[in-house]
Amino acid sequence: MTADSNASANPPVDAEAEAIARRDSYKLRAGRLGALAIAFFVISAAAPLTGMAGGAPFAMLLGNGSGVPTSYLLVTLLMLVFAVGYVAMSRHHTSSGAFYAYIAKSMGGKAGGAAAFVALLGYNAMQIGLYGLFGVATAGFIQATFNITIAWWIIAFVAMGVIGILGYRQVDLSLKVLAVLVACEFLIVIIFDVLVLIRGGGGGGQSLNMSSFTWDAFAQGSPAIGLLFAAASFVGFEATTIYSEEAKEPRRTVPRATYIAVLTIGIFFMITTWLMVNAYGQDNLVEFIGGEELGGPTNFLFAIAEPYIGSFLTNTVMLFLFASSLFAALLAFHNAVARYGYSLGREGLVPEHLGRTHPIHLSPHIASLSQTVLAFVIVGFFAVRGLSPDGQLFTWLTQLGTLAITYLMAFAAAAVLVFFMRNKGLDSNPWRTFIAPVLGAVGLLVLAIYATSQFSFLVNLPGSPLAWILPGLIPVFALVGVIAAILLQNRQPEAYAQMGRNRLEPPVH
Repeated sequence: MTADSNASANPPVDAEAEAIARRDSYKLRAGRLGALAIAFFVISAAAPLTGMAGGAPFAMLLGNGSGVPTSYLLVTLLMLVFAVGYVAMSRHHTSSGAFYAYIAKSMGGKAGGAAAFVALLGYNAMQIGLYGLFGVATAGFIQATFNITIAWWIIAFVAMGVIGILGYRQVDLSLKVLAVLVACEFLIVIIFDVLVLIRGGGGGGQSLNMSSFTWDAFAQGSPAIGLLFAAASFVGFEATTIYSEEAKEPRRTVPRATYIAVLTIGIFFMITTWLMVNAYGQDNLVEFIGGEELGGPTNFLFAIAEPYIGSFLTNTVMLFLFASSLFAALLAFHNAVARYGYSLGREGLVPEHLGRTHPIHLSPHIASLSQTVLAFVIVGFFAVRGLSPDGQLFTWLTQLGTLAITYLMAFAAAAVLVFFMRNKGLDSNPWRTFIAPVLGAVGLLVLAIYATSQFSFLVNLPGSPLAWILPGLIPVFALVGVIAAILLQNRQPEAYAQMGRNRLEPPVH
């Protein structure tokens, strides 16, 4: 047989097609999560007790005081409008890449690359920043309960190890842990809410009033800051589609989970902040939260809760659940980051090994381990330098993460608009395919731009170069993502053409 006939009988293997097939062979554990389970991951990231004890008092202090409940109401409406188009596209597109996949599918690979790296920045910043507040909160609980002093960074590293193990294992295990923690933190806040409703405001005995929902209350102080803190409660929103490949009937489960999560977070936060305002009273509310007597805004919920639920539930149970709420948020964000890393490794934008799954657990174990290592390095840097865990690590990184993901959401809304304009036959409802995506994109972009202009105030760094260096990381990471997409296009044009594809459909060769 001649050399020519040998070549004809054994054609050369398409190396790129082989690489794509190899990456596609790694699968997540499909069909494991229902609508409530996926909603739990989103609600865990919102950390209801942390939001009420940590975010809401700062929103009142720096934002619009007693008008904060209206801020939560307006942001919830904005998120519902955004969800309309987002959910409509989720019925036609499934991928653990979520926002990245939507943007890549609608706007092309370079836009997708930018979105991918901004998402990695945002979710890593949120997750790692939370270790600072978790370390402080847990150290405070241990000191108050057992009179034992432990450094915050030791606690953070222990939590990091536990979260790393949970992220390495099956997604079901993380879900079981989150279900217990989130149920407990909801319960303690609901007990407080119910007792305020029964006993009245001002520690009991005063009639509840609805003045928090008036224009005068909303417009006082800095309402835009109140809106920004409210928007931060919805960071992690896209987890409903991040888990779409692991969902039962994703075309039905993801939309349900999205609406469950948005309505649960929005209604719960709005009602609870309204009752918090009533529990103290509107007079001198901002002065009390910012005063030395309170000892910091994060003590506000504990101070107003004690007359209603007693010292033990407030200073022991609620303090413990505050720390466990932060742990739940850490775990939820870790899982989100791991799935982003897995999705991008599978598509060739980052090192391919990140896109592999465990042969037994079918978890994105390498991406999970990589995120744990990154968190260890950054938290270790803050600890070695003696930087404040809550005032610097937590504040700087979580505000950066919120800003990055708000921009990402705005462009995801625009991507939904483009998707339906290019696929007109999929859905003929203009509210879902045009009006809601436009309103969502404009509203979120305005919010993100304003947050950028106020970033020095949000992180308490007026006049510091960090006030522009930190938000400046967003366009830098976007540029790196564009470069990564261009390199993929040059190296594997077929993989580039398939970026962000619907993972329920076979690849097109």
